[in-house]
Amino acid sequence: MKKNNKFMVTLFSIFLGLVVGAIILLISGYNPIEAYKVMFMGIFGSPKYISYTIVRSTPIIITGISVAFAFKTGLFNIGAEGQFIIGSIFAMIAGYLFKLPPVIHGIVAILVGALAAGIWAGIVGVLKSKFGINEVISSIMLNWIALYMNNYFLTFPALRRPNSDASFKVLDTAKINFLGQWKVSESGKAFLKNNEFLRELLNPPVNYGFIIAILLAILVWYILKHTTLGYQLKAVGYNRDAAEYGGINIKKNIVVSMMIAGAISGVAGATQVLGVEHQIGILAASQGYGFNGMAVSLIAGNNPLATIPAGLLFGGLTYGGGKLNSLIGAPSEVINIAIGSIVFFVAMPKLFQMFGKIFTRRKRGENLD
Repeated sequence: MKKNNKFMVTLFSIFLGLVVGAIILLISGYNPIEAYKVMFMGIFGSPKYISYTIVRSTPIIITGISVAFAFKTGLFNIGAEGQFIIGSIFAMIAGYLFKLPPVIHGIVAILVGALAAGIWAGIVGVLKSKFGINEVISSIMLNWIALYMNNYFLTFPALRRPNSDASFKVLDTAKINFLGQWKVSESGKAFLKNNEFLRELLNPPVNYGFIIAILLAILVWYILKHTTLGYQLKAVGYNRDAAEYGGINIKKNIVVSMMIAGAISGVAGATQVLGVEHQIGILAASQGYGFNGMAVSLIAGNNPLATIPAGLLFGGLTYGGGKLNSLIGAPSEVINIAIGSIVFFVAMPKLFQMFGKIFTRRKRGENLD
């Protein structure tokens, strides 16, 4: 399918998803126009809302990049959720236990989280390349292991805060919040007191994660498009037999691909810990960042650069949709149905091709039998 057609299919899928959401709202007895207005204002109605939307979108943009990268190399990284957890665990450990200067501390903690998650995902790559184990099965198992490993780490007194279900918070030097120290200083408070717009914009946990997400998307796009490594990884994804015939080491590239995808998801977990939560807590279930990243990747057509608007759309819908229940009493689950419908329609481009052919033949006056 041509790029322009893909873009139009995605836009039409978003429209259809919103139509499905509107129908559900009508059936439930709510005015869809009013509901979507609430949602729109919940995203753009205040600088604070815009900041929260960006903060909410950042981790799923990064996990979306991870899934898109793996898909371009012929792998389905369903383990982004577990890699996200591993990245957050080790970023927290590095952020709390290491004693380093500001800026360097945050960078080191992110790299530690990315390295740990890369090694974690490398297990999937080794199992697939050496023993032929499907990456979907091994990734699902590792997702659960990562979740329970998170809880196991919090049994260590050295990491867990007394009388709490959470870890110690990372040191201030490891935090990656935008103007974090300045905001709480006397001069910062005095300045923000007289500047309402900036105060609202910086009040949420705005951090450098969004900038990192943009840089990662550009880096991954460049690697896939303009480097020998990217060419080899894509060649393995397109046709392994042809790639092997061309002298490319298939097994090595599968492991490398999974490690890179895992490291990217690890960065998502690290930025979430260092920029938003500043700690990890006991997990009763998956947080969904990795699974939402798969939806973002699908909406983006597995294009690393397109994961940025797709992630913002996803984050905006979930954040703005969360206000439906509190403001007009409508079920916020409607937004999840709309998002699911968008992904559903994006995943079946053949349907639109079929409708396109029918429309063209009708226009020509041809018989449709």
